Amino acid sequence: MTAATTRWGILSTARINRLLLEGARQAEGVEVVAVASRDTARAETYAREHGIPRSHGSYEALIADDEVDAVYIPLPNSLHHEWTLHALEAHKHVLCEKPYTRRAREVEEAFDAAERAGLVLSEAFMWRHNPQTKRLVELLPEIGELQTIRATFSFPLADETNVRLLADLDGGALMDVGCYCVSGARLLAGEPERVYGEQVTGGTRVDIRFTGTLRFPGAVVATFTCAFTHSHQSLEATGSEGTLFLPDPWHGGQGVIKLNEHEIRVEPRNSYTLELENVSRAIRGEEPPLLARADALGQARTIEALYASAERATPVELPRVT
Repeated sequence: MTAATTRWGILSTARINRLLLEGARQAEGVEVVAVASRDTARAETYAREHGIPRSHGSYEALIADDEVDAVYIPLPNSLHHEWTLHALEAHKHVLCEKPYTRRAREVEEAFDAAERAGLVLSEAFMWRHNPQTKRLVELLPEIGELQTIRATFSFPLADETNVRLLADLDGGALMDVGCYCVSGARLLAGEPERVYGEQVTGGTRVDIRFTGTLRFPGAVVATFTCAFTHSHQSLEATGSEGTLFLPDPWHGGQGVIKLNEHEIRVEPRNSYTLELENVSRAIRGEEPPLLARADALGQARTIEALYASAERATPVELPRVT
C-alpha cells in the first residue's frame, strides 16, 4: 500500500461485485488488485473480464496475499462472520456486505478481534455514504419534533434457489432489504427501546414479507415493510412541523428529497465510490469509518429482536444503549 492507495481483494465473484467495481473505478485511493473464487478457472475468467490483476482459486489464498491490504466480503449472509474473522486473523482490513449478521454476539466478537489487531472493520451499508442521506439528516430539524417514520423496500423474487431465499444461508426479506429500513429508522431516531415484528414465510422457510414496528425514546415510532413479492421503496419522516419524503432512499439515484411541498435536489453520487473512499481513508488513518462497531451492533440487535418478536408473536424489549 502506498501512502495514497489501498489495495482491495474481493472474496467471491458475487453479482453485487459489479456495483462495487463500478464504484471502485471512480474512487480515489482505491485499487482492486485481486479476486477469489472456489473455482480457479472462474476466478481467472472473472479477473480477466473485469481487469483485475490477480485471481485466486480459494478464499484462503486471497486473504494470504501480501499484496492485498483490505478485503470486501459479499458472500451469503451466513458466511459473513466466519470469513471476516479469517480475514482479520490474516491481518486484513474488512468491508463486509450488509447485513453483517442477525446475531449481536457475532458483531461483538468481530469488532473485538479487529480492535485487538488494530484493523478497520465496517458494514457495507452503501446508502449511508450517499450525499442524499447526509442532506436528509441536515434537513431533519426543519420538520420540528420527530414523531413517526415509515420505510419500505421490496422487490419481486420467485427463484427459490436464490441465496436470498435459503434458510441455511440466513436469507429472508428482513435480512436482504428490510435491514435498510431498520438502518434508516435508526439513523433518524437512534436505537429502539422495543420492537414488534410480523413475518410471512414462503416455501423455503424464510420470510418473504416482514412488517416491523420500532419504538424509540421520545415517543418516536417507526414502521416498515419489506418483501420479495412486489416493488416499492420509500422513506418518510414526519414531525410536529412537517414531513420529509424520499422516493429513492436506498439507491439515491434520483437525488430528490421532498420537504413538505418543496422539492430539494441533491446531486447523485455513486454510493459505492464514496463507501470505498471512506473505508480506504480510514485504513490509511486519514479519517474515521462512517460505519463502525456502534452502528453494526445496533443493526444486529434490532434485527435479532425483530426475528425473536415474529417467532414469539410478542413485542421484544431491547437493552438500553449507554
